[in-house]
Amino acid sequence: MTLPQAFIDKYSDLLGKEAPAFLTSFNQEAVSAFRTNPLKAAQQDFADPIPYTLWGHYGKISGKSAAHATGLVYSQEPAAQMVAQIAAPQKGARVLDLAAAPGGKTTHLLSYLENTGILVSNEINSKRSKILVENVERFGARNVVVTQESAANLAKVFKNYFDLIVFDGPCSGEGMFRKDPAAVQYWHENYSDELAELQKSILTDAIDMLACGGTLIYSTCTWAPEENEAIANWLLETYDFLELLPIPKQNGMTEGIGMPEAARMYPHYFKGEGQFVVKFCDTRPVRTLRFKEGKYNLTRNQSDLWQEFSKKHLKIKLSGLLQVFGDQLYLLPLGLPDLKNLKIARNGLHLGTFKKNRFEPSFALGVALKPEEVTQSITLTEKQFKDYAAGNIVVLDYALSNGWYQILVQGNGLGFAKVVANTVKNYYPKGLRFQAE
Repeated sequence: MTLPQAFIDKYSDLLGKEAPAFLTSFNQEAVSAFRTNPLKAAQQDFADPIPYTLWGHYGKISGKSAAHATGLVYSQEPAAQMVAQIAAPQKGARVLDLAAAPGGKTTHLLSYLENTGILVSNEINSKRSKILVENVERFGARNVVVTQESAANLAKVFKNYFDLIVFDGPCSGEGMFRKDPAAVQYWHENYSDELAELQKSILTDAIDMLACGGTLIYSTCTWAPEENEAIANWLLETYDFLELLPIPKQNGMTEGIGMPEAARMYPHYFKGEGQFVVKFCDTRPVRTLRFKEGKYNLTRNQSDLWQEFSKKHLKIKLSGLLQVFGDQLYLLPLGLPDLKNLKIARNGLHLGTFKKNRFEPSFALGVALKPEEVTQSITLTEKQFKDYAAGNIVVLDYALSNGWYQILVQGNGLGFAKVVANTVKNYYPKGLRFQAE
């Protein structure tokens, strides 16, 4: 890989005798990895676990596999996995992933929450926000809202609200050079200084949303001190109630530059790409939060249709706030403020659609539910899965009662489908369909 001379000079000065090994690492192949999803009912044994992680594994996964389609696995390189692992939210926490696309940190945070608490996953870019929604739905979480907003607009609604904020800031991307060589073309000598101002601006709004006594994680996928330790020091100088928390150094992590509490990941030490992470605690006394919540807005007919469906098809009672937007029914986590002034990309768990005098369950609901939580399901064979993923109907060699069934592949949900006799109609979303390998 051809690196800019200014980059070589900068890190030769910064790293000294370590610089040759660091610079040589750019000629090595990027490290691939993935995580498994603990929210799924049926787990599998995967080889090559990443040490000191709960769900991480080295290796590649196919985006056309059943494990990926049902959300059992999520591709994410090892250094990026460390951000949410360092955050490690407690069950029941209110969490914000401030710059969330494509969804690696969000889905990892959801693994810790286990469908408790609230996760607001934000991505201001509309195209990237759609990818985020897709990944969240596939993961099958029930306690997440995806917003598409600026940090400033979020701060107007979520004043001192979040127990944990994770901000993986927009950065110069030096740590992704091996994975995405095109990023080298965007790099220039003053790039880090320009981005540092943007990072400060977003962090100012983030602090407004941090609950007293909360935790802030700031991370980047770059090694530039201007975007890393300098930003951390700026936070400490600007907000006297913030304190650094030490991050345990594992798997080849190193200390920050003049900041032993921080963690740096260099590819000549850490088996992965580049990352910087720092963790702050808010030392202000905890205060009781007061805010106006959203309201249940179903009509009597809509409520009856949903109750009829859930009584017939679900073995559990879903907890949350039911809200209708147009003809779409959503389940929001309890304890959210009114979100009417925010642009929402995914308003909680999409339960389904009201159509005339009936209710049609969503793909997302069928992915989020475990087999033991529904009254009737169909398990597809490998061949049937490939046909279904391609958008075809599936003909069974036996007949069933007509109605809605959860589709299962390798023990995990792949949405709902309507069965008529021995024919499984295809309800796999058109935008997700593919020709399986």
